[in-house]
Amino acid sequence: MINALHTRYKFVIWSLSIVIPVVVVILFQVRIPDVAPLMFLPPIYATINGITALLLLLAVRQIRSGNRAAHERLMKVAILCSIAFLLMYVAYHMTSDPTPYGGEGFVKGLYYFILISHILLSVTVIPLVLFTYHYAAIAAFDKHKKLAKITFPIWLYVAVTGVIVYLMIAPYYA
Repeated sequence: MINALHTRYKFVIWSLSIVIPVVVVILFQVRIPDVAPLMFLPPIYATINGITALLLLLAVRQIRSGNRAAHERLMKVAILCSIAFLLMYVAYHMTSDPTPYGGEGFVKGLYYFILISHILLSVTVIPLVLFTYHYAAIAAFDKHKKLAKITFPIWLYVAVTGVIVYLMIAPYYA
């Protein structure tokens, strides 16, 4: 029974890990007509990325000090922040044209390196977060801990680089 349930969760996690990025790409092609660009969202979702990074750091600190309940609460809030970020990010892009980066030279290359690595790792982190959470939820803490050591730095990188990308592109918003 537990093995069948785990197999079902694995299917759901892998399905979400594929569906979420595909839906985001599709929604990026959609423009909501007669809606003003939601220009107030980028600083909000960048702030949420920063908060996510802080929550991740605090959660690691809590688990290292043995406070599993606080760790669990912080991780749940970090997941909710990531969901809120994604919803706002998609809403913004459904109402706004892409903003071209206006920097030049080395900084432009750096921007695109950060942006591309951020995007690729943001897709990669979806199944990592979901499996890490799943292992904790089913009390498979050995698997949870092993996977969390991979998930944490990637998720932290995605959260921090989300803020950096925003700070680098913000001067070029219309």
